[in-house]
Amino acid sequence: MEWSDQGLVLSVNRHGESSVITHLLTRDHGRHAGLVRGGAGRRLRGTLQAGNKVRATWRGRLAEHLGSYTLECDAAYAAGLLDSPTALEALNAACALILSLLPEREPHAALYDGLELVLNALQNDSVWPALFVRWEVGLLQELGFGLDLESCAVTGQIHDLTHVSPRTGRAVCRVQALPYQDRLLRLPVFLTHGQVAAPDSPKPGDIQDGFRLSGYFLESRALAPQDQALPLSRARMLARLFR
Repeated sequence: MEWSDQGLVLSVNRHGESSVITHLLTRDHGRHAGLVRGGAGRRLRGTLQAGNKVRATWRGRLAEHLGSYTLECDAAYAAGLLDSPTALEALNAACALILSLLPEREPHAALYDGLELVLNALQNDSVWPALFVRWEVGLLQELGFGLDLESCAVTGQIHDLTHVSPRTGRAVCRVQALPYQDRLLRLPVFLTHGQVAAPDSPKPGDIQDGFRLSGYFLESRALAPQDQALPLSRARMLARLFR
């Protein structure tokens, strides 16, 4: 059987003398592995960089087989980030999260589209961190651990939402959160809807709160049950971003 799709390179592992096994996040076929013959050679070295966008054709005798890829590079995102270590770590962190969390061969088109949006923004330091946080929140949603940030869990109001319960993943408004602030996670304005004063450019403190929020739920809901932790590349990204 055979199919073609667009994909983002997640990882490349040597296989034999000249081939590699490549994991892609494809738009319509999910996280999918395949053998790339000659992938260890110079001709494909530039294509097979984590984060690059490729046109992929997969062939295999049966759907459950590893199969083989033929790849053509559409966008070399990694090459454009060589002078931006923080953005390069963000690219690596996104790839590591997908490899850790996303089941193989399960389509997640919205997650693919969101990641491509992040990758396209990685050269703009004022834009990509907030997009990355939103993408992580979307990843939680795709995994079945979506946060409810639309209204207050106590009053139902949609304005002045300031915190999130680490137990339920639901938003809490300022008045209701006040007595319990030390037990709640801060909710940055850029993750809420219907807020009167949502800033165009989130402040560094808001970005930190966003990463803390998404990271908490990724680790506690999705990774801890599998005895995994957040990728080291994500920690390195945050250390560079907020040093």
